[in-house]
Amino acid sequence: MTGIRLKHQQITDVLAREIRSGRLPTGEQLPGEYALAQRFGVSRTTVRAALAELNETGLITTRTGKGSYVLFDGRPLDNRLGWARALEVHGIDTRVRTLTVREVTDEQLADQLAMDKAVFVTVERTRELVGNGCVITYERSFLPCVPGTRELPQRRDLDELSLTEVMRQAGLHADHGEQSLAGRRIDAREAELLRRRPGDWFLDVRRTSRAADGSLVEHVVSLLDPEHFQLSLEFGSHAD
Repeated sequence: MTGIRLKHQQITDVLAREIRSGRLPTGEQLPGEYALAQRFGVSRTTVRAALAELNETGLITTRTGKGSYVLFDGRPLDNRLGWARALEVHGIDTRVRTLTVREVTDEQLADQLAMDKAVFVTVERTRELVGNGCVITYERSFLPCVPGTRELPQRRDLDELSLTEVMRQAGLHADHGEQSLAGRRIDAREAELLRRRPGDWFLDVRRTSRAADGSLVEHVVSLLDPEHFQLSLEFGSHAD
């Protein structure tokens, strides 16, 4: 009947308000099904339905068989969208600072990526939280040097630069790719850019996107602040 909220939807509404208001801090574990059933005076089946809805909206993570993904302060991020879009989807306001845009020759990276040409356009950027200025990522993007990207070093609107739009206009469309993640200590230059101390621990994420024909679309090396980001790996009977 229109206008009537089912019990599990009412529970979803209450918990969603508590999460968004900060009463249930981001990343904090929710009470168990039994405790929630006691609190709301419902069955555990009803609680499970409410948790499923919260999961679908991205407010909690309870999915199995979804592989690995990155969380920002407890929120799942699909970084196939790019960090800017992935953070924006979750209402996280960030500011990008473009450090350098230049054309480089990197034979070692070309060999690693199985490319004939070793010329790339690189874009170095940091990303910080609006409000407190905390730098949360340092990113280096390597793009193939083609019409639409080779002109980037001459542009003057680099802080407003959308690499996704640049790649689209250059005809670079990602079809598949691979990603790896490791932890390491940052060096002196990285520490200066990230406003941290040399030797601090960061997550090192490397993602290579390719077109349907296997040609390079983008290779990105990102350093992520582990105070905000973490890797989550889920598995179960339906895992791929």
